[in-house]
Amino acid sequence: MRAAPTPNPRKARGLRRLGPVDIAALRAAVLALPEAEWDRENAEKPNRFEALDATRHIVFRFVSNLKDWRSDYDRPNWPQWRALLEPVLAQAVAPYGYANGVFPRVMLARMPGGGVIKPHRDANPAAKWPHKIHVPLQTNDGVTFFTDGVGEHMPEGEAVEVDNMAVHAVENRGAEDRIHLIFEYYDADQPEPEWLEAVLANPDR
Repeated sequence: MRAAPTPNPRKARGLRRLGPVDIAALRAAVLALPEAEWDRENAEKPNRFEALDATRHIVFRFVSNLKDWRSDYDRPNWPQWRALLEPVLAQAVAPYGYANGVFPRVMLARMPGGGVIKPHRDANPAAKWPHKIHVPLQTNDGVTFFTDGVGEHMPEGEAVEVDNMAVHAVENRGAEDRIHLIFEYYDADQPEPEWLEAVLANPDR
């Protein structure tokens, strides 16, 4: 009997507040981006999921196989943004204390005022193991993140791990865009789950 894919037991249940991070330099660079760059990067993004609706993305790193979080790659814009991103990433994940942590997916997500992200779970196997972390770079009081129907607000400059295995959704009832740095993080020294080999061997899963 093959083990069914189950989430990493280290992942958050609900929202896990990780603490404040210094977003000043990254935030300034992101807010200076021209609309044309957002449009160009969004048109080429690899994360095309229906639930994301009108949210636009700039993707810096992504997985090459949606079954395997260990297979990641840099997108063309990673080198020019790396110096701004890495300090924020490092501060955000410090509470985990991993000696050999990896960031398989790193992106910006821009949700327009009045926008929604529909209720969904991150269903692909590559999402079941890493922590999924948000750092709001721009937000407003009308933005609510829902986990299994419970709504909470994430303030600017605070890193928060979300429970992407639960049904989650977002509403932006404000007029201003919501822009988050969103990334995944896992401990490369943690033993891999028993179910991974079976998932990789099964083309239908």
